[in-house]
Amino acid sequence: MDEKESRLQRLTAVRPRLVSFALMHLRDRSQAEDVVQEAMMSAIEKNDSFAGRSGYETWVFGILKYKILDAMRAQKRHGHWQPLEDEDDDDTIDRQFQKNGHWRKDARPSSWGEPEAAFESDHFWQVFDACMIALPDSAARIFSLRELMGLSTDDICKEMGIKENNCWVMLHRARLKLRACIEQGWLRGETA
Repeated sequence: MDEKESRLQRLTAVRPRLVSFALMHLRDRSQAEDVVQEAMMSAIEKNDSFAGRSGYETWVFGILKYKILDAMRAQKRHGHWQPLEDEDDDDTIDRQFQKNGHWRKDARPSSWGEPEAAFESDHFWQVFDACMIALPDSAARIFSLRELMGLSTDDICKEMGIKENNCWVMLHRARLKLRACIEQGWLRGETA
C-alpha cells in the first residue's frame, strides 16, 4: 500500500472523531458533517503539503479547527448561534478542596505514568472522547477551544460572548471533571 492509500485509510478511521469534535462546537449534525467533509477534502487536496512535522491526524484536526471557527462565525452572522448557559450548579468540584484551597487527600490527582505512552494508546483516546462527550456542552466547548484548538482566553471570550472570569471558571471545572473521568476510565480500566 502506498502513502496516499495509507493516508486515506487514516482519514476514514479518524472521521468519527472529527465529526464528534465538530458537533460539540456547532451543535448541528449536518453542519458538523459539512465542515468535516470540507476539512477532509482540504487534507486530500493539500496532501503533498503535509511535511510530517506533526502526526497526520493532528494535521487534519488543525485544518478542521479553522473550518469550525469559520462555521461558528457564520452561525453568529446568520443568527443561529446558541450561546452558552452559565453552569454554577456543580458543587462536587468544590468538595475536592479544603477551605484553604489545597486538595483534599482523597481527591488528589493520580499519576498517569508516561504521557507519551498514554497519547499513543487507542484506549486512552476512547476514554478521553467518552469523557469529553460526558462534559456539559459549554464546558466541553470552552475546554476544546482552549486546549485542543489553541485559542487564547481573549479570543474564546470574543467568540463565545462570555466574560474572562466566567471562561476561567468553566475551564477549571472542565479540567477537573475530565481528570476525574479519565482517572476512572483510564487508570482504573472502567468504562468512562
